[in-house]
Amino acid sequence: MRRNRLDAATKDLDPPFAIVDLDAFDHNAADLARRAAGHPIRVASKSIRVRDLVSRALERPGYQGVMCYSLAEALWLSEQNVSEDLLVAYPTADRASLQKLAANETARQRVTIMVDSTEHLDFVDAAIGPHSDIRVCLELDVSWRPLPGVHIGPRRSSIHTPQQAKALAAKIAQRRGFKLVGVMAYEGQIAGLGDNPPGQPLRALGIRFIQARSGPELIHRRTAVVSAVRQVVDLEFVNGGGTGSLELTGSDPSVTELAAGSGLFGPTLFDGYQAFKPEPAALFALSVVRKPNKHTATLFAGGYIASGTPTPDRQPSPYLPEGLKTLGLEGAGEVQTPVTGKAAEHLRIGDRVWMRHAKAGELFERFDEVHLVHGDRIERTVPTYRGERRNFG
Repeated sequence: MRRNRLDAATKDLDPPFAIVDLDAFDHNAADLARRAAGHPIRVASKSIRVRDLVSRALERPGYQGVMCYSLAEALWLSEQNVSEDLLVAYPTADRASLQKLAANETARQRVTIMVDSTEHLDFVDAAIGPHSDIRVCLELDVSWRPLPGVHIGPRRSSIHTPQQAKALAAKIAQRRGFKLVGVMAYEGQIAGLGDNPPGQPLRALGIRFIQARSGPELIHRRTAVVSAVRQVVDLEFVNGGGTGSLELTGSDPSVTELAAGSGLFGPTLFDGYQAFKPEPAALFALSVVRKPNKHTATLFAGGYIASGTPTPDRQPSPYLPEGLKTLGLEGAGEVQTPVTGKAAEHLRIGDRVWMRHAKAGELFERFDEVHLVHGDRIERTVPTYRGERRNFG
């Protein structure tokens, strides 16, 4: 029984604390590699935020490179020799980090920054003055636009068509101090949107309709974009996808690598997919501190809300013992989280409840360290980014 195993492994710890179950983590890593079907997976660090676990994933077959969420993070991971292939997934306006990048030859060889307009190039030039080649990646918008004015997917890049991509690639190629090495396209309406949301059959039908039509369109357009850009420069990589779209993105002949991170931890937002089901690997434990009545137990702390839309699916969820739920009028709170259900009748003061976060790496912005559990013991305890005094926003 998993609850007994985790309780035994952490019996000497006082909640709140966080763990990663290495058995589940390694299972998830292997399953992601299987789904990638030979494409290397770039580890999305924002979904991990524990340096030791980023390295653990990179040591496995099928994983190569890191997708960072900030330039400052990429520079730090380079200093720590975590990887020699660091792609910053979002454009940067961090002048101090750009100056550090320009001054560090090793970092310039390892780090690639994201652009989708000449304004990004202008910002870099203004921040650092004359400079040696900065590696850049062109981001393509792969949202679905079935009708004028309809935009389904994340609002990211300004580049949507092959013509726009080729024009920007040509401008980058003409700019001194820049080297275009890659193209990235994140299909968030597929990779980050579960097609089987629990208890929402009508929403599920709508999502499947969108994905069934968006998928073929983006493969056709991304292939055309990559072909157009390759007429201008030789590309080292074409990155696409995320945990939720590995099969689809891997079927695109223009893609050379995939990205994934959340699937290693299996947060609750990834329970809503038909094609795969990751094991919950990242958990946190809370203590029962009150019994307001027979059917309710109140836990200390726990209000670790995920980013995104302010909807109930962004709240953490009770996991073990089974049969618990939070209260609709109170939810998970800053200092207390009441839970109810049949299992609450058997909880006593001092008992622990295992919780799952809605997203992946955001959990570890709440903890300085994470206990890595293997079997029924703690294998070791390692710092999170926060525990290493690294806050990248």
